[in-house]
This record gives sequence, structure tokens and C-alpha cells, in this order.
Amino acid sequence: MATAQKDPVLVVLQLNGGNDYMNTVVPFNDPHYYDNRPKLGVDEGNVLKLNDEVGLHPTMGPLRDMYKDGDMAILNGIGWAGSNRSHFRCMDIWHTAEPDYFATEGWLGKATRQLDPHGENPVTTVNIGHGLPRALVADGVSVASVADIGAYGLLTAVEEAQRRQRMLDHFAKMYAPVSGRGAVVDYVAQTGMDALNGADMIKLAPKRYESQVEYGSNPIAKNLRDVAQVHLAGLGTRVLYTEYGGFDTHAAQATAHPKLWTDVSTAVADFWDDLRAHDAADNVTMLVFSEFGRRVKENGGGTDHGAAGVAFAIGPNVNGGIYGDYPEIRAEALVDGDLAPTQDFRGLYSTLLGDWMGIDEREVMPREFEKPAIISSAAHS
Repeated sequence: MATAQKDPVLVVLQLNGGNDYMNTVVPFNDPHYYDNRPKLGVDEGNVLKLNDEVGLHPTMGPLRDMYKDGDMAILNGIGWAGSNRSHFRCMDIWHTAEPDYFATEGWLGKATRQLDPHGENPVTTVNIGHGLPRALVADGVSVASVADIGAYGLLTAVEEAQRRQRMLDHFAKMYAPVSGRGAVVDYVAQTGMDALNGADMIKLAPKRYESQVEYGSNPIAKNLRDVAQVHLAGLGTRVLYTEYGGFDTHAAQATAHPKLWTDVSTAVADFWDDLRAHDAADNVTMLVFSEFGRRVKENGGGTDHGAAGVAFAIGPNVNGGIYGDYPEIRAEALVDGDLAPTQDFRGLYSTLLGDWMGIDEREVMPREFEKPAIISSAAHS
């Protein structure tokens, strides 16, 4: 369990594109599932059953093992009322916890402000990837962002400058749709550069890292290995963020979705094996989420944008189990053909901020939400 000597750490894995909830946590005992998924439905005999009602996709064996060990919470029907199925807007809502208007600060940016109020550690929060997710942005908060830790320390001055410019360009493209080009230029000038300020400290991470765990060769495996390196480097990092794309499965879902979850499940398992081998897992909790689920009825070769989805919380301080009701699939219960959310994602955030990270979630969340009891009461004992 987390101790006074080890501050709690949150690792966030964002699955870009809208993960198909119904083929991830499969309601195999509901005939409405197979009625709506004649081609894409996962055969009951292949489902990794968790109880008499639901199970995981057959490629998720490593995560099923974590669930059986009591280290994974499954949050059913996660979302909010009134999702509009837009990638940009829905992810923006997840990042800012504000469905009703365009907010400028992210939930983890605000959290970082509490964790390091005087900005003393530029790597309190670290993004592994290009640009900077809006979740990490807040006025006056510096967040380090590095796309490839292993290569970063080997760059020449010219290569480093070019990479920085590419990251800033990517950052600008991410934020221009909501801020407007004029406003985003000023914003990038400060916040985008802040995102690179801690990169020199992160150069130390590979030099301090040795591991017997052999991660895969796919992007999410590389990113989670980089996350492990930063955590193990002892730089005082409290929030680590990374992403994996490809979940926008409008077509070819029968082959794409299983491959995605093979990559994710294996990489997540390797990450935790790595941390445990270094005796560094006991103060870490991981959140896995996607911007929305997908429509109940398949389109023939895939599924289109939906609403309610699933999130996972993983780690030794997690109260494993299934939280929240699985949304009803019968036609009368759907909202415009989508699963209706059964729990608000901001309640999950509140639990992670207050019960896990030990900060005041009221300074981050716009109001109080029902909090799932996914964090062990002994987490901070």
C-alpha cells in the first residue's frame, strides 16, 4: 500500500477514437447484444467471463488476470448526459470535466497546481507523447512533455530544436479549433514551451533504468515503458499521461479491435510487472478511458460513435470489482441508438483526486458527484 514515504502516483492511459464498450465488456447473457451485433458480437464461448452476465474480450487475458487478483475495477456506463459523438468535443469534456461550456483548464492541470503550488518541480506532471493533452493544461502550471525518452537524450541541438518545433506545431493544431488561431498563438508561446521545460530532467530516466521485462514493439508498449522509466527515476513525478490511438473502428472492427486490445492488455501487464519487479508498484494507480463508447447496432463492418463507455482503474490500491450498472441494451432504453450513461465520469475523477491523490477535488470538479469506492481504505495507511 502507499506509504508516507511514497507519494501516490496517477498514471492515465487515454484510448483515442472511442473504444467499443460492448465488445470490451461483453454482455454475453443479453440477447439484445447479439441481435444488434450479428457479425461483430463476441461468441459467448470465447468471452472471458467475469460473472454470469458479462466478460472481457478474449484478447484481454492479462487484464482478466488483474481483475481476478482484485487489482482492477471496471466502471460500467461511464459518461455524461447529452454526449454529441464528436471526437474533439467529447475528449475536451473528459479533459476539462466541463460538458456545458468550453473550459480552458484541464482537470489534471488543476490537480498539478495543488500538488506543486509553487511550481518547484517541472516534472510533477509528465506527458509521454506529442503535444500536450488539454487535461494537463492550467494557467501557471508547467508540465513536461516528451515523445520518446530513449531518443531524446541523443538528439543534436538542431534535431532537438526541430523536434520541439514539431511538438509546438502539434500543440497549436490541437488547441486552435476551440481557441481560434489568434488566441492559440499566445497560449502556445507560454504553455507549449512549458510542456518542454522539464525534458532535460527526463533525460536522466533511461540512465537510471534497467529491466528484465521485455515490452512489445508497438507504440503503447513503448510509451508505457517510458512511463515506467520516469516513475522509476525518482524525479518526484506524481501524474503520468500517455495515449494510444486507433479505436475509431467504423470499419474492419473484427480485426482492428482485437489487435488494439491485445496491444493494450499486454503492454499494461508488462508495465505492472516492471513496476513490481522494482518494488515500485505500491503507490501507483492507473486510469484507462476513452472519449465515448460506440453505437449499439453495428454498421456491418464496424460501429459508429456512441455515448456511454467503460473505464478501468488498475493497481494494488484499487478495490477490484464491477462498479455501476451495465446500461440496458433493449431499444426502449437507448438514447438515439446509444447506451445511456449510468455513472458520471466526474465521480470517478473525484475519487482519484480525493481518495487516491489526497487533494481537494472540490477545487477541480465543478460540483459534487457520486464517488465510486474504488480506492482501498488502506491506501494511505
